[in-house]
Amino acid sequence: MVVELARELIGDFRGRRVSVLGLAFKPGTDDVRDAVSIKIVRKLLEEGAKVVVYDPKAMDNAKKIFGGDVEYAGSVEDCLKNSECAIIVTEWDEFKNIKLEDFMRLMRNPAVVDDRRIYDSNVYSRKLKFKAIGFN
Repeated sequence: MVVELARELIGDFRGRRVSVLGLAFKPGTDDVRDAVSIKIVRKLLEEGAKVVVYDPKAMDNAKKIFGGDVEYAGSVEDCLKNSECAIIVTEWDEFKNIKLEDFMRLMRNPAVVDDRRIYDSNVYSRKLKFKAIGFN
């Protein structure tokens, strides 16, 4: 699971800021019913992470599920800022446009788990801590 890959990259989550990009079950929708993001966020919270989330359309629906348990970012940049790990859950075009340099500039400890295989793992794994589902 994605959370285990993140743990391999940064270790214990307790007190650490983890960004979750993408809450909807697929891009282009605000539907979070049965979305894998719910399980990921709940597991991170259970393990003591400070979770910050961002989704271009599903934020209102996410608030109904997570309430005040997570921080809601207004942009990708705000979500990544000072994070120690970013988990890409939904393959929004906005996330595909995040450059390697953006992760390195914005994050405190650039570690990325790419659950949608939208980044080139050969390039990213050379520059930062990186795991992609099915490739590492």
